[in-house]
Amino acid sequence: MSETGTRAGLRGQLSAAGIVIGCVGCVIITASSVYTALKMGALPWPTIFTSITALVLLRAMGRTSLNEANITQVIMSAGSMVAGGIAFTVPGIWILGLGVEVSWWELLAVALVGTLLGLVCTALIRRRFVEESDLEYPIGTAAAETLLASTAGGSTGRKLFGSMAFAGAWCVARDVLGWIPALVATLPIPGVSFGIQASPMRLSVGFLVGGRSVAWWMAGAVLAAFGITVGGTALGLWDVATAQGIVSSLGMGLMMGSGLGVVAKDIVWPLVRGARDRGGRAGDAAEGATGRAAADATRCTGMLAGALRHLSRLDAGALACFVAAAALICCMGLGLSPLVSVAIVALSFVTAIMSAQSVGQSGIDPMEIFGLIVLLFVAAFSRTTQVQLFFVAGIIAVACGLAGDVMSDFKTGQIIGTDPRTLWIGQAIGALLGAVVAVAVMLAIVAAYGTDAFGADAEFIAAQANVVATMVAGIPSVPAFVIGLVGGTLLYCAGIPAMMLGLGVYLPFYMSLTTAVGALVRVAFDRVRAARAQRAGAAAAKELDETGAVVASGVLGGESIVGVIIAFASVASGLAG
Repeated sequence: MSETGTRAGLRGQLSAAGIVIGCVGCVIITASSVYTALKMGALPWPTIFTSITALVLLRAMGRTSLNEANITQVIMSAGSMVAGGIAFTVPGIWILGLGVEVSWWELLAVALVGTLLGLVCTALIRRRFVEESDLEYPIGTAAAETLLASTAGGSTGRKLFGSMAFAGAWCVARDVLGWIPALVATLPIPGVSFGIQASPMRLSVGFLVGGRSVAWWMAGAVLAAFGITVGGTALGLWDVATAQGIVSSLGMGLMMGSGLGVVAKDIVWPLVRGARDRGGRAGDAAEGATGRAAADATRCTGMLAGALRHLSRLDAGALACFVAAAALICCMGLGLSPLVSVAIVALSFVTAIMSAQSVGQSGIDPMEIFGLIVLLFVAAFSRTTQVQLFFVAGIIAVACGLAGDVMSDFKTGQIIGTDPRTLWIGQAIGALLGAVVAVAVMLAIVAAYGTDAFGADAEFIAAQANVVATMVAGIPSVPAFVIGLVGGTLLYCAGIPAMMLGLGVYLPFYMSLTTAVGALVRVAFDRVRAARAQRAGAAAAKELDETGAVVASGVLGGESIVGVIIAFASVASGLAG
């Protein structure tokens, strides 16, 4: 793109109003994402929510540019994946009780290194994975459709912010005033936390995820609670404590196996198949396996060289400075060796490609799994401490989380015509701001609740960080983990959502049951929508469907935002006392 075109893109799409709205939204969304990731053990994509919010707020100011709304939502949402990368890994340090105080600088260093590497990687792979590939990027496509529909008027705004207010008031009544119990319909079953969580946010997660995925989630929960724990102890195969170790190990194996399945099915196999097809077309039977492997080994190098050819000298220099800064922070800020720092930089590019492929095909970004892969690699060839291994996983998780978010946003921009360079600048603004906010919120939560508040049965379940912690400290039941690892890989390759199955096995039963109730609400909602389509037509059914998504997104955002406010208030009252 010429300099004139770029300046025009900046003037028409990156506005002062959009930056201000985006930055305010980034602070709120990032803060709520830290809380949601720790509390719920999941982080739904905020892209649709931020797209609607950006469009509503800009239209209230008399601005109607879809590209401006797209850039604004990009700034708003970028920090959420940085928050997820931190929340999915670093709390493992406190879960293990290593007795090491993590300083604000170390936490900020992890966030900044991951952010810088994520931004560099997306700048280099955008053309290959968005413009030249046929990847669908379902989240980015849905965001584009939301903006193109331009239906986010006053009615939608009222529904969005009204549902946020309701969920926030519910959170205050439950967590501050004590008017609502945390769990209802509890049953005293040994080893099983049976009950329904009084959480609109948890119900909205089930509603948004949908029936099929939650069905597998619930299948895993039933298997763990009533098959392994209740059934196994009743048959005298093991005691409750042993059963819980088997359950956690099996759940971790299934989740990690799902991540390996993503690598095997969505990344490695297409490369192998493409190399084989190229060999067949060339008719060079003598090329053999060695030649094809060599060709695939140069794929990343070729992609990098191709990307650099399309960058200006100024852009290439800026990206090089980002890489140098990331490596320097790794060495001086986190105490990692130069060799480990180089490995992190190189493997961040590889895992970002994996993330782009996964998000492009399925809309799923198992960022902590990619962090685990690099963690295990670093642990195998270096003497890195346990705390530093968590830092390594955090860096890669942030980079991969940001890569998945950025690539989805690039897809949105491609559909509606947003300038990619301007969009990347918006992502950089939101991601760097989000890194600071995510660290501040994490430290506030630790100060408010203490390091003992993290764990499977604690205030913040931090499910993904539990997985990372267990891999670092040692697996309770190696046979169960291996079964889960192999089974998760095979199930994903067979088209079964092994990640959802693993979540059900791993998480406390009450969380899975509450999520299933939300999914049942979605089933009833879909039937009402179908009936309305028959009576009033497809337009009315589509309006109802959009209303459901807007209200569920508002409920999810409202409770998580108020939860963060309560945490900050607790810190402030403690300081005042």
